[in-house]
Amino acid sequence: MLLVMNALGELASQFPVSGAFNAYFTRFIDDSFGFTLGLLYACSWLISFPSELIACAMTIQYWNDTINPAVWIAVFYVIISGINLFGVKGYGEAEFVLSLIKVIAVIGFIILGICIICGVGSQGYIGGKYWHNPGSFNHGFKGLCNTFIVASFSYGGVEMSALLAAESENVRKSIPKAIKQVFWRITIFYFLTSIVIGCLVPYSEPRLLNGQSDEDIRASPFVIAINNGGIKVVPHIMNAVILLAVVSVGSSSVYGCSRTIASLAAQSLIPKIFGYIDREGRPLVAIMVTNVFGLLGFLVASENEGVVFTWLFSICSLSSFFTWFNVCLTHVRFRWALYHQGRYTDELVFESRTGLWGSYIGMVLIGLIIVAEFYVAIFPVGGDPNAEQFFQYCLSVPLMLVLWASHKTVRKSWGRLYVKLEDIDLDTGRREVDIEYLKQDLANERAELAAQPWYIKVYKFWC
Repeated sequence: MLLVMNALGELASQFPVSGAFNAYFTRFIDDSFGFTLGLLYACSWLISFPSELIACAMTIQYWNDTINPAVWIAVFYVIISGINLFGVKGYGEAEFVLSLIKVIAVIGFIILGICIICGVGSQGYIGGKYWHNPGSFNHGFKGLCNTFIVASFSYGGVEMSALLAAESENVRKSIPKAIKQVFWRITIFYFLTSIVIGCLVPYSEPRLLNGQSDEDIRASPFVIAINNGGIKVVPHIMNAVILLAVVSVGSSSVYGCSRTIASLAAQSLIPKIFGYIDREGRPLVAIMVTNVFGLLGFLVASENEGVVFTWLFSICSLSSFFTWFNVCLTHVRFRWALYHQGRYTDELVFESRTGLWGSYIGMVLIGLIIVAEFYVAIFPVGGDPNAEQFFQYCLSVPLMLVLWASHKTVRKSWGRLYVKLEDIDLDTGRREVDIEYLKQDLANERAELAAQPWYIKVYKFWC
């Protein structure tokens, strides 16, 4: 993610876009790539919205399971849709409050979890017991590979931080700060939380597999960990926080999807009507499309909702990996075009801290993850190879090829598979800056940092 964030940060600082970066794929790779990956990215948000509505209903059922979950679907559908009808300001303020609550709750959980591990609770000292019995890394390497797709949904949207930072006034300071914040957020809120949960909840915990939807909050490892420790009241607080977190993700789904659809329309990749924006800056038609798709959440009342959502998720199963891979590829082609047209990196508003090699490494790492996903799709964990499971993992691949080929056919552009380096437009929509002032400002910053003590340099590097 750090490599992707650096690559995207450099692109966004030069060519600011509002909330959707598939425009970079169109400009630096090919318009068919932009169309295909933009649609897949929008689909991932579309599918996320109804799934989060179902998660909201299941969260409420932790307290009361006598009311039809479709009622709660309707309630949270109105709440999430309403948040996005207030525009960017309403969405931003809601996200600020919800994010603050989530951060406080996660920090509190980590502290409480460490206390329970050390013996504060009904189980006594736990330590690393569950890492030995039943053990860690269930199903070995295959089991590890099997988690990549689920993890990609958790990380999905992190890259938006680079785009938002690029819209600030001082991008040379805001983008590095945003990238560093993402590093610490991933370290604290993903890795550390996962380690704590791994110490408190064994993979053999029966409540993790209760035969219901994967979104069922009663299978939440956060709640299970606290319940196992014999802590009263706190599980209900944690459940309420998870409910707010799910609402936050649902709201982000509507925001991200509507902006991506509007961006595709602005590039003439889909009908222009989808790009309609009102006086308040809201892409109303795109929001309406997203809200209509959210009605799939009412499938919770169906007996086969699990099967339906399994296949819906398969449509965008690898979309995040393809998106991140092509962000790195786009950065590589941007740099190649820069050099090919006789221009240099000293005119960049922000230069990727990981450089061109960072994008190469990112492409290799993401490529290996995609290969690993094909491996577990062909040879599934705990079973024999079968076509159904393969397409549940990799349906996005043939879908992507069909979308790409269809766009090529409709546009009659089979003669051009990619944009040549000399034809890449490096000026339209570029942020206007004073190059000489930029060089002087950068030199002053480096001189100021060089005069600081070593511990200040270390702090500046990491924070």
